[in-house]
Amino acid sequence: MNNTSSAFRPTWTARATARLEHLAPVWFVLVMGWCGLATAWLRADVQFGDMALGLGLVAALIATLIFSLLSLACIVRLHAHPHAVQADLKHPVRHAFMATLPISLMLLATLGARLLWNTSTLLDVVLRTVWCAGSLLELAATVWVLGRWLRPQAEGGLQWATFTPVLFIPVVGNVLAPLGGVPMGLGAWATAQFGIGVLLWPVLQTLMVVRLVQAGPLPARMSPSLFIMLVPPSIIGLDLIQLDAPAAMVWALWGIGVFVLLWVLTQLDAIRSQPFGMAHWGMSFPLAAFTALTLHLAQTPDGRWLQMPATLMLAITSLVILGLSLGTWRGLRHGSLLVPEN
Repeated sequence: MNNTSSAFRPTWTARATARLEHLAPVWFVLVMGWCGLATAWLRADVQFGDMALGLGLVAALIATLIFSLLSLACIVRLHAHPHAVQADLKHPVRHAFMATLPISLMLLATLGARLLWNTSTLLDVVLRTVWCAGSLLELAATVWVLGRWLRPQAEGGLQWATFTPVLFIPVVGNVLAPLGGVPMGLGAWATAQFGIGVLLWPVLQTLMVVRLVQAGPLPARMSPSLFIMLVPPSIIGLDLIQLDAPAAMVWALWGIGVFVLLWVLTQLDAIRSQPFGMAHWGMSFPLAAFTALTLHLAQTPDGRWLQMPATLMLAITSLVILGLSLGTWRGLRHGSLLVPEN
């Protein structure tokens, strides 16, 4: 028995390490999705009380666990497959997913502040440090991604064929800043970083429409990424609540979010026709962000009519993320995910 176990262990380790070659940074979208779900449930505390807080805490713990496992796996990958990491950095689409790591740090720190702020001086310092690290890394990632646009096409510059909603991801990270920075006492910097996202969002949205006109629809396998366009109006709406902006501005952004959601839902058949892959996780965080905004507005005097739709959105978002998690687990067991990209 011992000989069999010792013979099996190196084989399993070697296989696992080999499969990590294909662990692209897109996997941190799992962390974003679960963080978004935690945020949505925490926004539902008025409707569901302690149950919402408990489910939000569970979702936050799951996100933290996934982040820890992915971080360890990425360290092993960097050591075992440095060429694969370089390929991700040079890829015309995958390079933008590098921003998901600092975004994950910011989201986890924001959730920590929402749940645990002022419970411990040491913990406050840790959360502020993690948030600051994520914020600075996100700014660096944004400059790096957009810096590629200044290169000639032959050197990896901007091309219509490779312009997808994935390039919205660095914008998302910047507009997230006030959600965590303001409660942590870093409002000035958080608002400044928020301004970067507000500047870039309409630019990217315009380029996305032009890209669709110039180069045609996205490849079918990329269709779930269209949901990413739902994130900026949803997060900016939550930011404006945090910054005590007029309610009319928040409602206007919610209206934009409704339109974008209805727009991308026209591609639902194309999304459902695709075999399960990591691209489907592109629906998770956008749905959660829009749900969180809807839940907040449902708690206002003018938004009481949203209570039922908001609850339905929360249920749908929870089922979607649970379904995506189950699909990911099955994909890992059956070996259909950590494989070379087609």
